[in-house]
Amino acid sequence: QVQLVESGGGLVQAGGSLRLSCAASGRTFSIYAMGWFRQAPGKEREFVAAISSGGSTRYADSVKGRFTISRDNAKSTVYLQVNSLIPEDTAIYYCAAGRFWGVATTPGSYDYWGQGTQVTVSS
Repeated sequence: QVQLVESGGGLVQAGGSLRLSCAASGRTFSIYAMGWFRQAPGKEREFVAAISSGGSTRYADSVKGRFTISRDNAKSTVYLQVNSLIPEDTAIYYCAAGRFWGVATTPGSYDYWGQGTQVTVSS
């Protein structure tokens, strides 16, 4: 069982930055693939970024060049640095963990989810 707790969300003006964190319980964090997803009101949950246990990364086209995913296995934490924010980035951001090789962009691939952290970007 893995428990995930996100933090770092907030209200920011367009063009601003935030660093989202996702702290995981358990001693086997390093073997999990991790992902960030987001869900805006009235929309489906969508893929944002993912990082494999080996450090390979993948990003949604909409965030490439603006967002960076990273992980610190010693701290059992995955991060999402979000820069150059735009109002369309407003959503609840969720982190997820899954036991598989590589990266995955579909929510169903992941086994564990956090409760989410709200990011609101004002224009």
